Amino acid sequence: MIQERIEDKLQQAFSPLHLDVINESYMHNVPEGSESHFKVVVVSQQFEGMRLIGRHRAVNTALADELANDIHALAIHTYTEAEWQTQQQGAPASPACRGGSKLG
Repeated sequence: MIQERIEDKLQQAFSPLHLDVINESYMHNVPEGSESHFKVVVVSQQFEGMRLIGRHRAVNTALADELANDIHALAIHTYTEAEWQTQQQGAPASPACRGGSKLG
């Protein structure tokens, strides 16, 4: 299962204080049961002092194989512990899909 691989790799790479891996494929024009669109929320002490671009690059590096072969879209939300504590509602919601045959 792709979702489990993503979770395992992010756990190993970042030892997160909080991790959400959400399969958002159902929101897109893909076959039922697909695992191609994900949102990840990673809270890690490793992000202290890192700029957002560096955090995203680190996640992309950890998931390089999945991004090359399995994942069509990946929404990345990275936080330090202090940043996460200031989030009232958690990570932002993903936007509605505008691709494929769902264009209006």
